[in-house]
Amino acid sequence: MDKQELGAFLRSRRERLRPEDVGLPSGSRRRTPGLRREEVAVLAHISTEYYVRLEQGRAPRPSGAVLAGIGGALRLTDAEADHLHVLAGTAPSRTGLHRRDVRPSILALLERLPQSAAIVVSAAFEVLAWNDLAAALMENFAELAPADRNLARRAFLAPARAEATLYGISDAAQFRHNVVMELRLALARYPSDPAVTELVDELRAGSPEFARLWERHDVQPAPMLRKTFRHPLVGEITVDCDALTLTDRDQRLVLYSAPPGSHDAEALALLNVLGAEAGDYLR
Repeated sequence: MDKQELGAFLRSRRERLRPEDVGLPSGSRRRTPGLRREEVAVLAHISTEYYVRLEQGRAPRPSGAVLAGIGGALRLTDAEADHLHVLAGTAPSRTGLHRRDVRPSILALLERLPQSAAIVVSAAFEVLAWNDLAAALMENFAELAPADRNLARRAFLAPARAEATLYGISDAAQFRHNVVMELRLALARYPSDPAVTELVDELRAGSPEFARLWERHDVQPAPMLRKTFRHPLVGEITVDCDALTLTDRDQRLVLYSAPPGSHDAEALALLNVLGAEAGDYLR
């Protein structure tokens, strides 16, 4: 149970709600944002004292029934409710290190997708594996040190002058927000993994934007179904973006593809011919 993070998460969810969201009169004498603690306690059918102690990080572990009541009172989404259980220690969690080894079958699959750019990303946003088309579209990852293949570092710590920062993607701001939310979930799953904890500390210290987004305590990333890359050799390429979860290793297989016969598919085919060297233009 991460008492401090649990308390901060509850407080952030309480403060985002308006009284009218839960059927209460708003009134004109409220001095703090969101609901009052006693209002949440009433809605959750628990004592105000216990809820206050939860937010202050002083309460013992709540039961599943109590968490369900609090989740309902705070109008948590399914993803937020799952995160609440992880923080409270009432859900299965991975307490070791996140996996970086990619299944051989997935490595073989990458090479069988010549018309799709494909990468495998760890829970900490490390690019673990890629095919030639991904190297041509994004970057020649083989020429980077492992630490430099981290998409979270690239999103928040890469020099602003580089036109290739985040590969010219059209939804860079949403991607950065999603990175923060995914890393918060990863930190809850791997609280003792130095690769995760030190990455979060590095980003909080090195990026004011990351620090600001981190304080929001958001945990529900929005799916990115389409994305436009701006490539210096072939121009804009709009692709379908599909992320498949590899549950056994807590990794994601991300696929970028385009409809056959489209201009974007032709641009991908050209990059496929140019090979990984095309990715060098992005550095």
